[in-house]
Amino acid sequence: MAGLKPLNHKTAVRHGKLRRSASIRNFFKSLLAVALALCLSVIAVVAYAAVDLSNKIDTVELTSAPPAAQKEILKSLDGAISVLLVGSDSRVGQQSINDGEEGSLNDVTMLLRISKDHKSATAVSFPRDLLVPFPSCPGPNGEADYYSARSAAQLNSALSQGGLVCVARTIEKLTGAEIPYAGLITFDGVINMSNAVGGVDVCLTQPIKDPKTDLDLPAGNVHLVGLEALQFLRTRYGVGDGGDVSRISNQQVFLSALIRKIKSAETLSNPGKVYSLAKAAVENMTLSSNMASIAFMKSMAATVNQLDLEKVNFVQYPSYSSTRSPGRLEPDTANGRILMERILSDQPFTIGDTGAAAVKVTEPEVTAQENAESAADAPPGESPAPESAMPQPDNIKGQNAATVTCSAGRTDR
Repeated sequence: MAGLKPLNHKTAVRHGKLRRSASIRNFFKSLLAVALALCLSVIAVVAYAAVDLSNKIDTVELTSAPPAAQKEILKSLDGAISVLLVGSDSRVGQQSINDGEEGSLNDVTMLLRISKDHKSATAVSFPRDLLVPFPSCPGPNGEADYYSARSAAQLNSALSQGGLVCVARTIEKLTGAEIPYAGLITFDGVINMSNAVGGVDVCLTQPIKDPKTDLDLPAGNVHLVGLEALQFLRTRYGVGDGGDVSRISNQQVFLSALIRKIKSAETLSNPGKVYSLAKAAVENMTLSSNMASIAFMKSMAATVNQLDLEKVNFVQYPSYSSTRSPGRLEPDTANGRILMERILSDQPFTIGDTGAAAVKVTEPEVTAQENAESAADAPPGESPAPESAMPQPDNIKGQNAATVTCSAGRTDR
């Protein structure tokens, strides 16, 4: 090798240091230069992305708190977090669906609660057909109490009555949760986000055909991306018993698969996918103003990254068929109150079954040692209460994110 004298027995036992060749030194210099260039490029892309994304965010004032108080709210990411997630069915400005339907309903309403230690999370889905009390809501220009309170109205009309603020106030009234953060996503946003992660793989126990959403999928494993992903999330008449709660359990099949993919190394280690996901979100979302910052996005991403899949649950708010309004649902307030008390106090609860439109394939294994470790992780004076300390809710349907489930298709045909 150039620059090194041939070794013989005598030179091999000398204690003097051998000089590295120029080629080795140049190799490491080149490697360092490439690494440095790569780091600088990533920093430049992140800086550009931060400015680019922050300029595209639509916001709404969810709270009347002054700006100084808003900054204090951001610090709450160090503790428990409650975020309202709403899917709008508005066709205005949408490229994916333009069938002439008018109005804007909260087609999907979910409350995401992340525990104080950021190790567990629960996403509660609320049926769109649920009849619930409405508080007074602001008007189209922010007028206070523009819409009067109502004793009962269908949940999915809250968005058209008073916007994202009204949906948040209605869910607060129903659950007792304080909701400082909220985001609304459109049809195009769902499509673009599914594209950004490269699609989601789900399994079907039988074909799903729903002419109302133009969905036609074969049984077996399917790759959902773009418009098909949106159709799968929207279908109601093609799964379970054709009811709204069946649609929720079908959505949870997709959402569980989605979060498993987002948390996989393939997604989180790919800067392009991460940026595309964020870009797809902010370009098609309206966020409460306290979420519309790069600092919040980074903090939220880091928080989600900490979650254990085995401790992420998707559940339905308990309900039953309405007798006063056939075809609608009534909230099971007794079990709903117990469920929310457990969720808001970071206590475990038992999920009954997956619902009419989902079938379990695997279940996460939680050992006694893991339960002991979970108890040991609790801060002094905040040890988890024993199961007997709080009532256990019944009528809770859903699934754990680590549990692989298949969509059951239409079960009543």
